[in-house]
Amino acid sequence: MRRSGPAVIAAVILGAEAIALSVVCVIELFALGAGDASSVASGIALIVLTLLGAAGLFAFAFGTLRGASWARSGGILLQVLAIALALAALTIQPTPWPFALAVGLSGAAGLVALIATVRRDGAADPRLQRPAADED
Repeated sequence: MRRSGPAVIAAVILGAEAIALSVVCVIELFALGAGDASSVASGIALIVLTLLGAAGLFAFAFGTLRGASWARSGGILLQVLAIALALAALTIQPTPWPFALAVGLSGAAGLVALIATVRRDGAADPRLQRPAADED
């Protein structure tokens, strides 16, 4: 099966987001080791949840390359959440512009690429084609 351009772009964006979340996890781990967490149990739970999120993004990236619909739909959900997170970050004073722009732009680019992938794969899927009407 040949991979479409939007699918490759979407997988690259999802993979980059997974790597970024993995880096955040490492930063959280060092902060926990330095004693910056108010609760060790909460810090460990946050690290585990961050690792699960990164693993999910990696799975969505590989699934998108393989043409799995579950990966595209999960990726779309996470891109919408990323855009919502970026918009919520704009309400913080002072506004964390680098964070809001990085998360918002990558979420928007990923969303566009995933929707383009869904449209292209849906048009080529024979299960989604309308049957030809029988002419009398």
